[in-house]
Amino acid sequence: MGLFITFEGSEGCGKSTQARLLAEHLRSVGYQVSHVREPGGTAIGDQIRSIVLGMQNTEIDPTAESLLFSASRAQLVNQIIRPQLAAGGIVICDRYADSTYAYQGYGLGRDLADLRTVTTKATGGLVPHVTIWLRIDPAVGLRRKLHPDASAIEWNRLDAHELAFHQRVAHGYEMLANADPTRWVTCDAEQSIEALAAHIRTSVLPFLHAAHGAISSVTERTTP
Repeated sequence: MGLFITFEGSEGCGKSTQARLLAEHLRSVGYQVSHVREPGGTAIGDQIRSIVLGMQNTEIDPTAESLLFSASRAQLVNQIIRPQLAAGGIVICDRYADSTYAYQGYGLGRDLADLRTVTTKATGGLVPHVTIWLRIDPAVGLRRKLHPDASAIEWNRLDAHELAFHQRVAHGYEMLANADPTRWVTCDAEQSIEALAAHIRTSVLPFLHAAHGAISSVTERTTP
């Protein structure tokens, strides 16, 4: 039985770093892990990523934007995620369908029911077993991405939206997490990288046990 873990959060929350750290940790204790990102994760998806996140594409229609995100997701699910899960592996995905609901739904005001219909078609109804939400004040997150030490971090078209947009996105994440508390794990993203990574490792243990029946020796090494 495979395990599907997603990371979600507002810009600058550190989810890409934490997704990478969790993938590295789980590999170090013997798990088969695929670490992917959205949009992208495949050759076709990466081409779509360049369109939807490109700073030059400010005129993109909101419906076109939503459909492009779903197209990238469909390719990723069918090419990588489902085969890995079927083989009993772990998939860690940096963003997934909840980003569409938070950004295009709550952020841009697109109809959530319509977005869910398209998403279900694109994913075949695949839902993560656990979603790690790195909660952060949007203003703090954006300052992180604009800090000179973060010059290597991608600044994209969605980042460039006004603060009010990012606040709506953060509210959307809160609504999504509150609606499905058994799947969502909420983490304070303003703590240190090390403390946050330790919290995440502990939080995924019950899901690892359920999916893989982790033996005690692995549990001991996984626990911070």
